[in-house]
Order: sequence, then structure tokens, then C-alpha cells
Amino acid sequence: MSRLAWAPLPLAGLFRVQRQPLVDERGFFSRMFCADELATAGWSAPIAQINHSYTALAGTVRGLHYQRPPHAEMKLVSCLRGEVFDVAVDLRQGSPTFLQWHAERLSADNGNALLIPPGFAHGFQALSDHAELLYCHSAAYASGAEAGLNPLDPRLAIAWPQPAGQLSPRDAGQPWMTEEFEGVRL
Repeated sequence: MSRLAWAPLPLAGLFRVQRQPLVDERGFFSRMFCADELATAGWSAPIAQINHSYTALAGTVRGLHYQRPPHAEMKLVSCLRGEVFDVAVDLRQGSPTFLQWHAERLSADNGNALLIPPGFAHGFQALSDHAELLYCHSAAYASGAEAGLNPLDPRLAIAWPQPAGQLSPRDAGQPWMTEEFEGVRL
């Protein structure tokens, strides 16, 4: 029996994943990841890394991060506590949705996750205090391949639901894109 259902989102390769928990009087059981079930949505690699983040204050923005090829990665992002506005930006060179973004509200209550394909930048805004995320990555972190976009870049025009706060120096220091930015060639 399938414990994960997914729906395609407006950017090709981006999916909302809905967990189908087993619930009874004791609580619940929920599958966080299943390679067989997610293969149809494009997950083809083993999990190379799992990360857990905690964000103390609502309004905090983290990201927008990505890894350049050959370390480009697919991510499955889940919210374990609180609520976030989770954003994916299409950076794939030649994509018809190049530089478009899509966001989903992920929360511990709704059980949704975001399956983000390679060639996308990812970031989020905490909508509650004490937000925790779990990330499954198809590729291990490679410091030489890390890159990012400024989350306040007017060219992206991300409609953050709250004033953007608590940016890290690294995220706030990302330059704004120029017309020369051609994207990520996968």
C-alpha cells in the first residue's frame, strides 16, 4: 500500500508530496521516504545525505541555495515542527519556467513535503517560531559546488508572506542576478 502520494506543481519536475499516515489511538506512523514510491516522481539516486534544520524565529528566511553540476541534487524537504513557506526557483538553463518560483506551505500538521529536482534553488521562510525541517538529498554537500541567490532579489520577486528577517550574512550577501546569469546547465 502506498504511503506517499504526489502531485505535479507548475514548474516541471517539482512535486508536492503528501504523506498518508496510519493513525490510531496511540498516535501515528508516517513514511518519510520511499525510493520505490518516489521513483515515478523522478527520484532515482540513493539518499546521499540527510540534514535537519531548526529555525527559532518566525519571519526568518534561509536560502536560496543550490549546488552546481556535477553535484546538482534532488531534495525532499519535510517540515517536522511548525510551519514554513518553502520556495523552489527553477534555474535550469533553457527551461520554459527559468527563474520562476513556486512555494508551498509545509507544516507538521499538513504532512506535505516538497520534492525539488536538480537545477533548482531552495529556500524557506519560517511562518512559526521553532520550525524544524528534514531534508533528504540525492548528492552529498560539496563546498566547491555551493551557490546561492539573494532571497530579496527583485528579479525573482518572491512574495515572502512576512517581512524577511534574520538573514545569514552569507544569504544577505548573495549578489543580485544580472542579465548575464544563464542558469544551471544539467
